[in-house]
Amino acid sequence: MERTVHLVIDRLTKVYERGQVVALRDLSFSVKKGEFLVVIGLSGSGKSTLLRCINRLIEPTAGSIRLDGVEITKLPTARMRRVRRGMGMIFQHFNLVKRSTVLTNVLTGRLGYTPGWRSMLGWFSKEDHALAMRNLERVGLEEKAYVRADELSGGQQQRVGIARALMQQPKLLLVDEPVSALDPATSNSIMQYFEEVNQQDGVTVLTSLHFLSLARRYGTRIIALKDGELVFDGLPNEIDNARFKEIYGEDAEEVEVR
Repeated sequence: MERTVHLVIDRLTKVYERGQVVALRDLSFSVKKGEFLVVIGLSGSGKSTLLRCINRLIEPTAGSIRLDGVEITKLPTARMRRVRRGMGMIFQHFNLVKRSTVLTNVLTGRLGYTPGWRSMLGWFSKEDHALAMRNLERVGLEEKAYVRADELSGGQQQRVGIARALMQQPKLLLVDEPVSALDPATSNSIMQYFEEVNQQDGVTVLTSLHFLSLARRYGTRIIALKDGELVFDGLPNEIDNARFKEIYGEDAEEVEVR
């Protein structure tokens, strides 16, 4: 059965510092519902900028982004806030409130659904609390609900970030270098949660990764960026040594993460 197009990036460009730094250059591709799309490339290739432009944490300089047929590039703030409810975001450095409990951090994933006065007071419904505990159980951290976030290991903190994103009940999950700060064994366990959400929940996953071995293992499709431009778009097994050198440079050596 043919999947429908979920996300369309059309000639997306992002320029910083009065035109001196071009982070993304005329970038175009589409993502189908239920895909697990991995974005690879060197540091500075534009991977993180791309993800942040999609949810408009960064404003694009030019081009358009359409989600389920709606152009979100120029939506006013109030409407974009509603659209962003359906976009979960996982950050490289976790972005947790370290002094708050794990449960409180997870509950913040419901802020987009909570009236402003209640969110300011930290009041969440019984249903939200129950959902938070279910998501913590899903990532194996229900017993850590009342522990401060800064008492957890890096892998545990990233799992809190996953539970927080799941609170949005997203259709699209944007994942920015989720394992760059983790050891290889933990990296695979974290990636397996994204795989589960993709396969069991049907959530579209768009993640940036440094390691090609992880991209091959988990991605259903890979795109590669170099200096903000698209240099590859295809299946994981299509990236041979020649393609690898084209993406990462002639002197690069592939590192396996097992």
